[in-house]
Amino acid sequence: MGKIHKVTGPVVVATGMNPQMYDVVSVGEEGLMGEVIQIEGDEAYIQVYEDTTGVKPGEPVENTEEPLSVELGPGLLGSIYDGLQRPLPQLQNQTGDFIARGESAAGIDLDQEFDFTPSVEEGDEVEQGDVIGRVEVDYGTHKVLVPPGTEGTVAQVSSGEHTVTETVVELEDGEEIQMRQEWPIRQERPVEDDKRPEVPLITGQRVLDGMFPIAKGGTAAIPGPFGSGKTVTQQSLAKFSDADIIVYIGCGERGNEMTEVLEEFPELEDPQT
Repeated sequence: MGKIHKVTGPVVVATGMNPQMYDVVSVGEEGLMGEVIQIEGDEAYIQVYEDTTGVKPGEPVENTEEPLSVELGPGLLGSIYDGLQRPLPQLQNQTGDFIARGESAAGIDLDQEFDFTPSVEEGDEVEQGDVIGRVEVDYGTHKVLVPPGTEGTVAQVSSGEHTVTETVVELEDGEEIQMRQEWPIRQERPVEDDKRPEVPLITGQRVLDGMFPIAKGGTAAIPGPFGSGKTVTQQSLAKFSDADIIVYIGCGERGNEMTEVLEEFPELEDPQT
C-alpha cells in the first residue's frame, strides 16, 4: 500500500508502491481509478481518470498489479460506455444523473444468462482463436473463441444457459474457458491474417460514394476547421451506411453533440431488419 506524496491536477505522485508501468491503481479514500504512467525511483506518477479535487497527500494508493483492461464477450455491443468501459446506464442507476467519484460497474452484465451452443466435443484439440461455441444475441451470432495463449484437449463441454463468468469448456490440463475475456488495452489482439478491403461501403452520401469512396474494413479521415461539418458527416455515416454493426466513439466532442447521439441513435430503425 503506497501513499500520495503530491497532487498536481489529474497527476498524482505516490511512494512506497513498487509498481510496474501501466499498473491500474486505486487512489485516495474514494478509490479513484488511475494508471501508472511514469516511475522515477520510489516515486510513481499516476494519471487519475477522475476529478482529483479534495485528494490530498498522505491518502492511500492501492496497486491492483493489473494493467488497464477491457471486458469482451456477449452483451458488449449495444452498450453505452465512458472511456473506461463503465456502463453509463448502470452508473445512472447507482448514483443518479451525476456520476459520483470512485463508482465502478462491470463492463458486461455478469448476471445475464446466454444460451451457449457448443461447436466442439470432448476429445477435440483446440488452440487460440478457435470457435468453441456460439451465442444468439440481439445483433446476431456471437462467436466464443479460445483465448490467446490457450490450447489443449477438450475434457468437458457445458451447453445451455450460462452467465459470462461460468465455465462452458474445460480442457484436460484444467484450463477453464468462459464466454467473457479480459484483455489489456495496450496489447494488440493476435490475428491470423489481415484481409485486404475489397467491398465498398455504401454511405448514402452521394458526394462520398461518387468522389471519395470508402471500403468496408478500410479507414477514412475528415479533416476540417471548427463548424465545417465533420461531426455531422460522421453521424450521417453512422446512421445511414450499409454496415451491420456501428461503434460510435466520441472523443473531445461537444457535450450537446454526444447528447444528440445518445438520444437519436437508440431510436433509429434498421432498414435491413
